[in-house]
Amino acid sequence: MTPLAELLADRIRRYGPITFADFMRECLYHPVHGYYSMTESTRFADYYTSVDVHPIFGRLLARQFSEMWECLDRPPEFTLVEAGAGVGRLAAHILDFSESKFPPFYGALRYVAVERSAARREQASVRAKRHADAGHFEASIEIPPRIPMGCLFSNELADALAVHRVVMKDGALREIFVGISDGRFVDNVAGLSTCAITEYFAAQGVSLQEGQQAEAGLEACDWITEVGRRIERGYVLTIDYGHRAAELFDDHHMRGTLLAYRDHRATENYYDSPGEQDLTAHVNFSALETWGKRAGLETAGLVSQTAFLLALGRGNEFADLYGEGQTEVERARARLQLKTLIYPEGMGERFQVLIQQKGTATSQLTGLAGIS
Repeated sequence: MTPLAELLADRIRRYGPITFADFMRECLYHPVHGYYSMTESTRFADYYTSVDVHPIFGRLLARQFSEMWECLDRPPEFTLVEAGAGVGRLAAHILDFSESKFPPFYGALRYVAVERSAARREQASVRAKRHADAGHFEASIEIPPRIPMGCLFSNELADALAVHRVVMKDGALREIFVGISDGRFVDNVAGLSTCAITEYFAAQGVSLQEGQQAEAGLEACDWITEVGRRIERGYVLTIDYGHRAAELFDDHHMRGTLLAYRDHRATENYYDSPGEQDLTAHVNFSALETWGKRAGLETAGLVSQTAFLLALGRGNEFADLYGEGQTEVERARARLQLKTLIYPEGMGERFQVLIQQKGTATSQLTGLAGIS
């Protein structure tokens, strides 16, 4: 057993089965043994994100953030909060491009990179030191308590927020807890740990079929609620893979969407090597919209990553793709990397972009131009 597995097994033996949400939270975020406390090199061995493909991802995001600043009437300070910022790779891409292409926006920009891991916050601070010295960057363990004007965004964060597992059994919603038997973690089906799970499905008009398993993303609901409270005027931009509720809980997802990732392979072996593999569940965008609305966030639009990036890059024929002095071979490679981000067989159609707004006049953001 891994060190974290020993700790979790001891807890279960002492106090009884735990919710899968508790198990997942410890596996991912335990300060010593959690997956996201591991080194960045380990993460690359298991999966990569849009940020790792090419800087064009951050550059086009910078274009969208600059436009948001314009829509807010160019406030003297625009707080841009990245939740789950990791080692600051995306922050550097956005800051560098903003400084080069949008000097007035950069002058107003205050970038806050939020990251739980102390080691990764330190790496982000080193990576963005020049911007920090100029007063445009800081790393933080928490989202600022107030965001007067700005945008909070995340890329592949919501899928890693802890979920409860449930199953419809004999016509009643039951919860799948984590127990232990013969030294192994096992499913333990029992009554719901909280009535919030019932409310989660009822609020979205979801009824599971007999035998169907699903995830209840209560932590994501709490997260978007808190984000909505802290933003006074501005936007929330969420990039992740998932669906609205009607598709997420349909016949194609009878076993839910929870997956474990290791060595670029996805499995349903959730209990293997706690702390040493990634655990994710598809994002329920309907839940983010519903609970976001309760906190004052109105949905501006939901589009695929393909539509979002194409809309932002089309204006200058993706000139942002290239760096100065690149050879034709380097340019050709950059074009192939772009295809990974926008083609359906790559990341383009698997990932969705949700933009919510609060206290802003209704305006059509360029990234949402692909809404049909």
